[in-house]
Amino acid sequence: MTLAPHRSTPRARGRQAVGTALAALATLLLTASAQAQDKPVNLKMGSWVPAQHPLNPSFVAWAEDIKKASGGTITATLFPSEQLGKAFDHYDMARDGIADLAYVNPGYQPGRFPVMAAAALPFTFANAKGGTAAIDAWYRAYAAREMKDVKFCFAFIHDPGSFHSRKKITSPADVKGLKVRPATSTIGQMVTLLGGTNVQASAPESRDMLERGVADAITFPWGSISLFGIDKVVSHHMDVPLYTTPFVWVMNKDKYESMSAAQKKVIDDHCTTEWAEKVATPWADFEFAGRAKLAGLPGHESTKLTPEQTDAWRKAIAPMEAQWAADATKAGFDAKAVMESLKANVAKYKAGL
Repeated sequence: MTLAPHRSTPRARGRQAVGTALAALATLLLTASAQAQDKPVNLKMGSWVPAQHPLNPSFVAWAEDIKKASGGTITATLFPSEQLGKAFDHYDMARDGIADLAYVNPGYQPGRFPVMAAAALPFTFANAKGGTAAIDAWYRAYAAREMKDVKFCFAFIHDPGSFHSRKKITSPADVKGLKVRPATSTIGQMVTLLGGTNVQASAPESRDMLERGVADAITFPWGSISLFGIDKVVSHHMDVPLYTTPFVWVMNKDKYESMSAAQKKVIDDHCTTEWAEKVATPWADFEFAGRAKLAGLPGHESTKLTPEQTDAWRKAIAPMEAQWAADATKAGFDAKAVMESLKANVAKYKAGL
């Protein structure tokens, strides 16, 4: 037997609409009630870059969206310019609760994060936007183990940087004998491999090192050269996407666990690949624009590498991947699987060279 389709009357449709509206109102009231019962939380966010850095407004926007999503129960205060502690210490600051959230350069601590070091290998990424999506999606499989002291939120990279120096650098042989401030421990290995000497300094300390002649060259992203005043002490720039620096945004575990279930969900909803891209994009645009800005400055010379010169760099630094694999294996990771996963994500998000 075939049943004819049911035709609702206007009165029935009205009752259904009222019922739907009442259900939605009940859900809204329950959510509001749950938020009203949540204890207010204020988060201390630690950032070591200067207040005018384009990354800081992104962190503030991230926090403002959390405030809105939590019904105002989660607020945050940003402390830029190393106010809570030195750049090298930000991971431990998040671990110990000195900061509730911290912006971390894992490469500032050689050997501590061997998996993440893979993303710092030269010639891995061509751009920051696809690269941020790739590194975040890739690292989520390893973060809980490698950064077990904190709650991992997301990972991101800056737009590719290169050598900036007092004298022209175009070939690997030019690094021999130079004193270089490397961006990460991985780039430090490259400098050593090429016969240079590493001079350790955080980004905020770098101009002083170059100004005093302690360093001859620096690896840095383009826009930040001017932001940190380094354009006053270097004049030559090697124009090739040599490297990027991986960063993470992490949270104190105890602070996270002290939150209500609803508040934890708000945090989790803001610790995603999509949010990594939102936070990193303004900085990516800033660094990309810095290339043209430096090229136009009087007294500055930017040198684009030929394909042959780029190939020479690739060949010279080829042993670095094998060294990385040995370090990752020693730390108990499947280096082959880690690298294959990284390369697959770089390809997926069209972030490679």
